Amino acid sequence: MTGVDRRTFLIATAAAAGATSVSGTASAAVPLFEHGVASGDPLPDGVLLWTRVVTSSPVEWEAPRDESFARIARRGRTTTGAHRDHTVKVEVHGLRPGTRYWYRFRVDGVLSPVGRTKTAPTDCSRVQFGVVSCANWMAGHFVPYGYLADRDKLDAVIHLGDYIYPHYDPKVRDAVPPHEIVTLQDYRTRHAMYKTDQHLQRLHATHPMIATWDDNESADNSSALGAIGHDPATEGPWAVRLAAATQAYFEWMPIREGLIFRRLRYGALADLTMLDLRSHRTPDTIMGRLQRDWLARGICDGTARWRLVGTSVMFSPLAIPPNPTFPSVNTDQWDGFPADREFVLRALERAGQKNAVFLTGDIHSSWAVDVPDAAKTKSVATEYITTSVTSDNFDEFQNVPPRTGSLQLEAGIMAYNPHVRFVELDSHGVSVLDVTAEEVRMDWFYTSNRTDPNATITKAHSWRTRHDTAKTEKVLL
Repeated sequence: MTGVDRRTFLIATAAAAGATSVSGTASAAVPLFEHGVASGDPLPDGVLLWTRVVTSSPVEWEAPRDESFARIARRGRTTTGAHRDHTVKVEVHGLRPGTRYWYRFRVDGVLSPVGRTKTAPTDCSRVQFGVVSCANWMAGHFVPYGYLADRDKLDAVIHLGDYIYPHYDPKVRDAVPPHEIVTLQDYRTRHAMYKTDQHLQRLHATHPMIATWDDNESADNSSALGAIGHDPATEGPWAVRLAAATQAYFEWMPIREGLIFRRLRYGALADLTMLDLRSHRTPDTIMGRLQRDWLARGICDGTARWRLVGTSVMFSPLAIPPNPTFPSVNTDQWDGFPADREFVLRALERAGQKNAVFLTGDIHSSWAVDVPDAAKTKSVATEYITTSVTSDNFDEFQNVPPRTGSLQLEAGIMAYNPHVRFVELDSHGVSVLDVTAEEVRMDWFYTSNRTDPNATITKAHSWRTRHDTAKTEKVLL
């Protein structure tokens, strides 16, 4: 499929203004848990647990309600093997809603690191999520992940895609394999490398993750039919590469295997809908008819007060300031599929639903947007975009100091797009989403330097959506 990717978008707006020691395929004589532990997709009565260990012995697990492992709530055993790259997934059920649990694995007397997780509540007045996207290992250190790991009150971390990157361009850190990843072993090795990062390991061991994918989990600007970042002449059939990327993703991520698009509930307070905008994408649709109809029904029906939607690419329309070289819109996001977007917006308008909040990653910048109707006469929903953890932002693409030229460019973007209330193009970091009955608030936290393993994190911006307004509003720090 053709389109304008995030690099082209940033350049256009600027112009207007394989080692086995990492992959874990070495000797299986001693069970190792070098890739840590993780949990994901919390339900009111259960959660998924993950680890990796090279062994032929049974893998035991236990999940108590106390850190001392004195009160075991659930325990069991499972097996793994080379067919799934020795990764382990356990579906734990029979747990209490809104409850913190600890967990660990054991093989032949060897214990894994201890993880902590939390089930989804059925009755709550507040939930809090970390929101992250776009973490390029080679571009910097994952200090922002460590910051979220230290936030004790998070219910979960929402990952909006680009968890890994497939290319090879070491700037700050080297990567394995030392080339573009294409084969199943390539993808497995790159995933394994990521899970050796201390900050990411702590994040996974501390909070359950709710993840979707974007393009870089397979190849740049991917769809069901192909990818701009894939050359069949040198890299083989796209279907083979996509199957390899998909298999490795499900092996290595704490996500239930099957459909990426799914809905998780947090009592009567919020539904969280996670979209898959790559697997079903064709030149005519960004998500396919089945997912489109499911999305429209889900965010209009039901009883939850807030309808949160995790979308890997920008939902709101965005006019790129005029430039003779590049198109006026980024067709790799929802602007390339206006019929799908208008279908969702019309559904929201018919239902009188004003509490839909879209949560987005992908474009390596921070945004607060009033999502307009098709005629751009009123706001129908709101959208908050988290910046990249480490992946190149505007200033890195242009090789200029941060904020040099960005202020003028940001003003130009908002002038061409009055529904964009806030945009910041340069900083890296993570976000925290706070949900109460009265409002949804997004706070952006920026790292002082993505290349510094000891960087500091600072709260930089805060915006909110009040109940039943479909409007963003700045919150003074």
